[in-house]
Amino acid sequence: MNEGNRSWASGAVPSTPYKDRAKYLSTTGFFPETLEIHWLSVINSMVLVFLLIGFVIIILSRILKHDFNHMNDDEGDENPEEENGWKIIHTDVFRFPNHRALFCSILGVGSQFLSIFTGILIFAVCGMFTVHRHGSLMASGVILYAFTSCVAGYMSGRMYRQLQGEHWVWNIILTASLFTVPFFLIWFIINSFAWAYGTTQALPYTTVLILAFMWLFVGFPLTVLGGIFGKNWAANFDAPCRTKNIAREIPQVAWYRSSLVRMLVGGFLPFSAISVELYYIFSTFWGREQYTLYGILMIVFIILLSVTACISIALTYFQLAAEDYRWWWRSIITSGSTGAFVFFYAVFFYFNRSKMNGTLQTMQFFGYTLIACYVFFLMLGTVGFFASLRFIRYIYVNIKMD
Repeated sequence: MNEGNRSWASGAVPSTPYKDRAKYLSTTGFFPETLEIHWLSVINSMVLVFLLIGFVIIILSRILKHDFNHMNDDEGDENPEEENGWKIIHTDVFRFPNHRALFCSILGVGSQFLSIFTGILIFAVCGMFTVHRHGSLMASGVILYAFTSCVAGYMSGRMYRQLQGEHWVWNIILTASLFTVPFFLIWFIINSFAWAYGTTQALPYTTVLILAFMWLFVGFPLTVLGGIFGKNWAANFDAPCRTKNIAREIPQVAWYRSSLVRMLVGGFLPFSAISVELYYIFSTFWGREQYTLYGILMIVFIILLSVTACISIALTYFQLAAEDYRWWWRSIITSGSTGAFVFFYAVFFYFNRSKMNGTLQTMQFFGYTLIACYVFFLMLGTVGFFASLRFIRYIYVNIKMD
């Protein structure tokens, strides 16, 4: 159509309906181009899981079967000096650890985050998080953290009661503040700098008050309530072996059996199972893309837990075979050391893969990454401990002792 010196054309422009835009974005752009890499990473991780499970089931079962047969054949021999390895420390292996309040608090908060991650992944697979629901993932995480505080209180109080702890009030306070206090300190520093820079990333004081009231009137009371139930409903600790009053001397071990080597092995193998997916998570969280492959993420999460449990069982067995019964804290530290590898990868990503710069961006990246790695430590350390505990109960309940 012409009008004077101006001309224009009119017509229908095809567009994607609003309700189908999330589906359109999930089938174009960043992730579909690399979908084969995702599945290749999942397949490689599953192979690692099968190898580790095969190692734990076949190799350890053969070793344990040989040990059981040897012990049962020599049942009439009363000379204890002929025993060696994990069998000789049966009177020390269930000796309770030091710092029980902190120990049980880690298990409680780790169980809580395991519940949170499971819930978020279930919501994500069901389609609750889309590009049009801005902040829905973060809001779900905050709500789940508040309402799963009862899980932390229950698990911590239950374990503290089983380990014959006496300072119950301190245990509950430590459980409630084990994650909240470090998170608040880091967040307060970052948010203060964001306020100083005048950015919109700084939370307004009204939001801060809402979060504080949610923790004070929902999270903390549920932690106390869960601790009360855990303390009152906990049974006595089920130890197949009695513990002597005098602890056995621990022999020296070679360098390749040291705690540092166990931490490197216990952290690297679970990290290798999620390293590829970590790149895409970092790229979307600190970039402009939207993560949409939640089904693959759930598979990777299950693989991560499986690898962590298998590695913890294997490393615990080798530690007991070296006549070292201090497995309680070691199982948490070696399994939770995956968080350190995630942090090292984050440093590599920041300097070699991202284009972030400036004081505020650097503080946000490393501050929130440090919190995420701390969560990894708590959650995977809890998985490693309970896997090792179940394994140790199994092997000692099947041997014959006086």
